Amino acid sequence: MQSLYERMGGTYTLGEDGMYYPDLILPEEEEPHYGKYGRMRKAYLKEHRNGLYSSLLLSGKLVEHLNEIDDSAHERMELLVRQMARQQGVDENLKRSDRMSWVGAMNNIYNAAEEMVLSELIYF
Repeated sequence: MQSLYERMGGTYTLGEDGMYYPDLILPEEEEPHYGKYGRMRKAYLKEHRNGLYSSLLLSGKLVEHLNEIDDSAHERMELLVRQMARQQGVDENLKRSDRMSWVGAMNNIYNAAEEMVLSELIYF
């Protein structure tokens, strides 16, 4: 009698120890290139959305998801920082005239933009 695995097209290989082992092939994943935001998303999924994490992992789509999230987060950060700096008048003129004010303003802008990105893309 065939097992469900065999009826679905699965095969077994005889191991050196005399046991039969299923021939399992994991789906191919794309190369990981994610960085900070991808790692943060992965940690969040593992801790708070374990079902989704397991589903992505078992379907071979976890790396693709993390790469996508990381790329989107970086693009969104660049856009937000640029827009917020323009709205607040933080430009090259301020950088030349008062470097410390420019650094402080850019740090505030970066932190605000990152909070937005984290809530929109990482922790949902």
